Amino acid sequence: MSVAGGIAAEAEAAFANAIKANGVIVEVMPDVFQAVLGKIESPLVIYAEGGFFSTNYHYLVSYKGFAFVAISSEPISLPPGVETILAEKIWVPQ
Repeated sequence: MSVAGGIAAEAEAAFANAIKANGVIVEVMPDVFQAVLGKIESPLVIYAEGGFFSTNYHYLVSYKGFAFVAISSEPISLPPGVETILAEKIWVPQ
């Protein structure tokens, strides 16, 4: 492995560890994501459209210290009053 490759790998690991230290990411089905939204008084949803061969939709919301993520082939219907931010991309560490 080159020095640059080693540094990049270390940086990626540090980034993933920083995310893990700040909370837990939970991937849920779209209907569960909607149920979580129903529990939040003023939800802020980050979303992005992505995909290589077909479009998919990624959604992220924070609730009680957890980051809930849903991926859907169709847009998820969000309740009225939900604040949204369109992101370029949502990346979740594996």
